[in-house]
Amino acid sequence: MKRFEGAITALVTPMRDGAIDEQGLIDLIEFQIAAGIHGIVPCGTTGESATLSFAEHKRVIELTVKTVNGRVPVIAGTGANSTLEAIELTESAKASGADAVLSVVPYYNKPSQEGLFQHFKTILAAVNIPTILYNVPGRTVTNMLPATVARLAVLPNVIGIKEASGNLSQISEIIQLCPKEFIVLSGDDFTAMPTAMIGGRGVISVVSNLEPGKTAAMIEAALANDVARAKALHYELFSLMGAMFCYPSPAPAKKGLALMGRIGSDEVRLPMTRMDAASLERLRKDMAALGLL
Repeated sequence: MKRFEGAITALVTPMRDGAIDEQGLIDLIEFQIAAGIHGIVPCGTTGESATLSFAEHKRVIELTVKTVNGRVPVIAGTGANSTLEAIELTESAKASGADAVLSVVPYYNKPSQEGLFQHFKTILAAVNIPTILYNVPGRTVTNMLPATVARLAVLPNVIGIKEASGNLSQISEIIQLCPKEFIVLSGDDFTAMPTAMIGGRGVISVVSNLEPGKTAAMIEAALANDVARAKALHYELFSLMGAMFCYPSPAPAKKGLALMGRIGSDEVRLPMTRMDAASLERLRKDMAALGLL
């Protein structure tokens, strides 16, 4: 099995005139790999999975797997708030050759902790593929508690979690409760370095869309216990990490990539909208400080 650790980019989905920009996606993947990224997540939250059709969702994963061609792990976003839909997307990702899937806590319908356990257990029973759980209570409302994660961590094919609670106490408890081989990845850029320092294995990152090389170097340093270098890179990237969420994501990441000439358009799909003037000024300032403009 491939190593699912380090800096893994939650990749944006380039769009033009309402459709997926396939060449833009291919070019973006090549940029990421050339810069030293450790893995790629297509169709995560940053990839606008919530507004992709099933056909688009499956195509983005298929094209990502084909373009990556085994050079780094591909962890396909396949979560849904319907267990049956999550199974369908997971089956498709496996058929496309994804190395693993990222399965989010069901959003909107607010299941109980037992409901969360049964949701993931049912997906795991239906599709035989390495699975990374995804807890992001700021978006899903429901927080998957460490005790529930620990129940799931011993099931076949559960290999880790993207923990985006932003709570280092909760992250510590998950690491403490789960098996040693269980992979804990930060789901927030600002907790990536400290998560790695307390036993996590990396990050599924938004800022790495723009700065894959430095994000990878930060996590490599943290995992090597090079505290000084990891801390220096954390603070070098810290303002840009914030800029990625100064306007609803992924608009800032897409605009930043467009300003860098990495994608042809900063188009997002409704109900997301392009950045406003004040947020764009903040983004430009933080990008300029890093020499990205």
